Order: sequence, then C-alpha cells, then structure tokens
Amino acid sequence: MRGKQDHRLRPSPFPAVPGVVAGSTAEGAELRSVEPVRFQLAFDGMPDGPVRVTPARLAAWSACPRRYRFGYVDRPRPPRGPALPHTTLGAVLHNALRAFYEEPPERRTGERVRELVRGHWRDDGFADRRHSAEFLVRAQDWLSEYVERVAATAKPVGVEKWVSATTGRIIVQGRVDRVDERDGEFVIVDYKAGKRAPDGEEARNSLALALYALALRGMSHVRCRQVELHHLRTAEVVRWRHTADSLAEHRERAERLARQSREATAALGRGDSPDRVFPPRPGGQCAGCEFRRHCPEGQRAVPVVDPRALLGE
Repeated sequence: MRGKQDHRLRPSPFPAVPGVVAGSTAEGAELRSVEPVRFQLAFDGMPDGPVRVTPARLAAWSACPRRYRFGYVDRPRPPRGPALPHTTLGAVLHNALRAFYEEPPERRTGERVRELVRGHWRDDGFADRRHSAEFLVRAQDWLSEYVERVAATAKPVGVEKWVSATTGRIIVQGRVDRVDERDGEFVIVDYKAGKRAPDGEEARNSLALALYALALRGMSHVRCRQVELHHLRTAEVVRWRHTADSLAEHRERAERLARQSREATAALGRGDSPDRVFPPRPGGQCAGCEFRRHCPEGQRAVPVVDPRALLGE
C-alpha cells in the first residue's frame, strides 16, 4: 500500500462500489470499531471532532514522528530528496495495472500489459538511460507473468478506488489498489513492488488493508474479510482472512495512533519543542526517507545507500 507517484485518477469502467467515493487527491486509508460505523465525507477544521487520517499518515507517525512532522505538520514543508528509482518503479507498475483494467476483458493480455508498462515508463531516479532500460524490460516481464498467472481472470468492481469513512473518533480516507468480488464477498487487493516478497504476517498486520475492509463492509453492506498482497515481481499472492476481533484490534490501533499524532500537533502549537513532541526514530528506514537530508540522527543511523540497492540489485 502506500512512494507511489502520478496516480491521477481516470473514470473507472467498472460499476462503482456502493457507498465508495471515487475521489481526488487523498492518500491511503484507516479506520475503527466493530459496532455500527457512520460513514460520511471528511471535512477539515473540526477542532474537537474526529481527526482525518490516511494510512500514509498513520504509518509515518508510527515509523518516525519527526518524519510525520516534516511531511504533515511543518509549513512550508521541508524539501524532499531526489526521486528514487524504486518509487518510480512502483508508480509505473501501479499505473500500468490501472490502465490494464480499463481495457475490455478481451484485451487484458500479457502483451497488452507490456505495452502499457512502456507507455507509463519514467526515468526518474535511475542512474542513467541504460539502467532505466534494463528495468523497463524487467518490469514488462514481471507484469506480463503477473497478469497471465493471477490478474487476467480477476473480476474487479473497483480499481484505484477512494473510500472515505467516519468512525466517531477518526475520519479515514484512502485509495484501494483493487477491489475484487468473489463468491458474493469483496476482497481487498494491494500491490507490492518491492524487492522482497511479502508474507502472511504482513497481510495480517496491515493496518490499511484491515481498515479498507471495514470501510467497504460498512459502506456497501457486503461482507469483506479477506485481504491480499500481490507481489508484482514474482506473481506471488499472500492472503489473510480477518475475524471481527482482528478487525477491532486494527481499529483500536488506528485510533490510538491518530490520537497520539493529534496531541503532538496540539502540543507543538502551544510552543512545545518540536524535537520533544516529534522525536526522531532512527533505523533502517532512514535509508530511503525523503527527508533524510534534514535529519542528522537519520544520517548517522544509516550510511548513504546507493539508490540502486533499494531496487534489489
């Protein structure tokens, strides 16, 4: 879920998921509670009411409060680092698959997805044209295998779908890579383009996927318990089927993270030290952080990494 670039939405050729809001410029998604949940569009400027969250915001806070401040609190926002090849690659693969599902079913072939990868390809972040061309061929091979083994027979009811929901304490918004319908239920599909294939624990522990499932169930009154991570490099699929209890745990975690980030922002507004209320959390994630140049702790935690290493070379 979640470093994806140039995700400009186009009208989907699929029937809209009932209650799902196709939208404009939000990011990911997250939610809360097994009790009946109220759903509505989110509005800014609610001083004592629910706080708006996305999976990207919650993930940033959980991983590193300082990164959260740089990305969501400080204005003007500190300049981000240069484009990285692995984020460009992820964006291209996602955009190509979005376009793939805009094709009529008879045109959803491995050869067609190769053309779409080429049409969406960008050189941003790659070392040079040769390096970019090498990964263009790899990306075409990956997606061709993926659609032939996994995706060609999928029956999506939503592609790049935005959802918006209120739980009483938080307002969640997000974009679902794909929503499939199988045996009368919705299935959440999230694409992964990293060098390492995900495992079942990642599917089970994904806060965003659990919240998408809750949102779609509440909005459409259609059961949604299964979430899947599709690794685009290997065409491997890992699945997790949630229970009411596991979804409730994710809702509670989302509320807790949202409350913590909101309290830190309020404390900063009262004049507290930024480093105290938004402390750095240095670690391996600092290697690919877009704000690394502004964080001495992150620079000390991890030496400069060749961006090509993030691609899995």
